[in-house]
Amino acid sequence: MARLGLGEAWSCAFANDFDPVKAETYRRNFPDAASHFRQGDVWALSPSDLPGAADLAWASSPCQDFSLAGARAGLAGGRSSAFFGFWRLVEGLAAEGRSPRAIVIENVGGLLTSYGGRDFAALAQALADQGYRFGALEIDAAAFLPQSRPRVFVIATREPPPARLVGASPFHSRGVGAAYAALAPDLTRRWIWWRLAAPAARNSDLAALLEPDAAVAWHAPERTGRWLALMAPLHRARLEAIQARGERAVGAIYRRMRSEAGRKVQRAEVRFDGLAGCLRTPRGGSSRQVVLVTEGGRTRTRLLTPREAARLMGLPDSYRLPDAATSALHVAGDGVAAPVVRWLAGELLEPLLAAAPLARAAGARG
Repeated sequence: MARLGLGEAWSCAFANDFDPVKAETYRRNFPDAASHFRQGDVWALSPSDLPGAADLAWASSPCQDFSLAGARAGLAGGRSSAFFGFWRLVEGLAAEGRSPRAIVIENVGGLLTSYGGRDFAALAQALADQGYRFGALEIDAAAFLPQSRPRVFVIATREPPPARLVGASPFHSRGVGAAYAALAPDLTRRWIWWRLAAPAARNSDLAALLEPDAAVAWHAPERTGRWLALMAPLHRARLEAIQARGERAVGAIYRRMRSEAGRKVQRAEVRFDGLAGCLRTPRGGSSRQVVLVTEGGRTRTRLLTPREAARLMGLPDSYRLPDAATSALHVAGDGVAAPVVRWLAGELLEPLLAAAPLARAAGARG
């Protein structure tokens, strides 16, 4: 999905994933995969497997150990330690004079706070040790798509950024500010406050991405009733107010565990703000997302389809998903929203890389 977001102006020199389902999905969608895609453990790769010197290295390591839905094991976690497998390759490339000109590390917001910020400090130190300057942005896909999906993007460069790419940004979240403030002075001196403008207002909502009512399978009334029974009074009152108006309304439901009166209670939480909740993998610790439609006094529920999940990630309907629904939802829920990548590339990465040769030339003349 990062490759789709970057767009056709970019060429992919090398790609890697451990997951066989994601690997097959990549092959299905990129006919040139045989020339550059390697399935397997990133720790089994060596710098000799990577060709040339890349403009950009992109790392989206498994997020479960940083996620609130996961075990919060931090960078020491088995899955998220894939990052250090990636970083070992970057260090090897540097030793051969082939350092990537820029690096993007994408992950969940927990990257900023894991282990009291020590994981983020370790990441910052790794970047600094290889001569990179860096900064972070927290971007919610809801600015581009009808899905609430905040993610952190750490962007690093070995060369001074042009002044127009440095400054205030709506993506300097409170979490980013706190992560910066917790860094040691030698690391804050390497920090870049990346300037990334806000996009134009999103003009689509969840309802616009859904399949026609007649084309999907709806829950039996009894199952819908069980969903309604799981709602806390506040959510039930919200639904009843909408039902009373009789107009069509589309909501998204997630099942969550909440603490009430000192005990854990399972609740169904519904939102009617035009956004889906954050897509997750079926094994990611949360239930599969449910669509609720109420109209004319009738309320129905159903599961979100894999194709709808793909649309919520900004993927075109031509994108080939795995045949099994669980696998397709896994691919969608574990990806990066393609329109976010396109905005980041167009507004920051491409201007940065285009300006860097000019900066080197000016330095040589000086």
